[in-house]
Amino acid sequence: MRKQLIMAIALICATTMALAQGGRVYETRTVKSNILKADRQYAIYLPPGYDDTDQSYPVLYLLHGGGDDHTGWVQFGQTKHIADKAIAEGKCGPMIIVMPDANTERRGYFNDIKGDFNYEDFFFQELIPHIEKTYRVRSERRYRAVAGLSMGGGGTIYYALHHPELFAAACPLSASTGSWDIEQVRQRMGNQPGVTEAKLQQYFQRHSVEGMLSNASEEQLKQIKSIRWYISCGDDDFLYEGNALMHIAFRKKEIPHEYRVKDGAHTWSYWRMELPLVLEYIAKSFMQH
Repeated sequence: MRKQLIMAIALICATTMALAQGGRVYETRTVKSNILKADRQYAIYLPPGYDDTDQSYPVLYLLHGGGDDHTGWVQFGQTKHIADKAIAEGKCGPMIIVMPDANTERRGYFNDIKGDFNYEDFFFQELIPHIEKTYRVRSERRYRAVAGLSMGGGGTIYYALHHPELFAAACPLSASTGSWDIEQVRQRMGNQPGVTEAKLQQYFQRHSVEGMLSNASEEQLKQIKSIRWYISCGDDDFLYEGNALMHIAFRKKEIPHEYRVKDGAHTWSYWRMELPLVLEYIAKSFMQH
């Protein structure tokens, strides 16, 4: 009995020390991509105690916005400080946070309309398998989430809509929600060599919230509805309209979601304010109800 008590106290002390020390961030790690024909970078947060046990962890893919790279959430978003604090306060359980780079050579999280830079294929076919092979990540759908800001908020939306079978939660912040009008796509992409009207239509349907929901099968809609959605945008954000339209589209299809409009603009102050709430919201998705 005395031996068991000593072991229990030692475990508690080790856990307390790990939480006090906080997690670890590796700002630049790489994965070889055959799809993109280059090494791709990512940052990763490993929670307190990761190196002290053989425990496997849920994973959050946290996507940066346009103009930043994989270091954006580390440097400006203060991910380590916010995640350490949330874990220490018991507001979320330990999780691994992966922050990929989508701003090298080309900018964006989707496959190029011409098919010569397929970042989305890289994300699902190479990055996720690399993370699950390299780190102690729980690979079941119920332990995987995606979130992001601005351009990364758009990535969050469409990754979850394209692959609802892979994510338990999706949290777009101040999201770039894509084009709500085919004419916008024509103006932005229609003058590129090799881009036909058929390709424009196909691209639009794949990156239109309304289009995807309208064309979704009953089974796809069921999977989309099973995702825990948290949508947030500042009341002074220039992307407010697209987020409001997404909220309306979700309401029409009876997709459960949390929609938050708060005081703020398209700024890091807003996203740092939201990240603790996102971590807490996602953590509830990883737990039994």
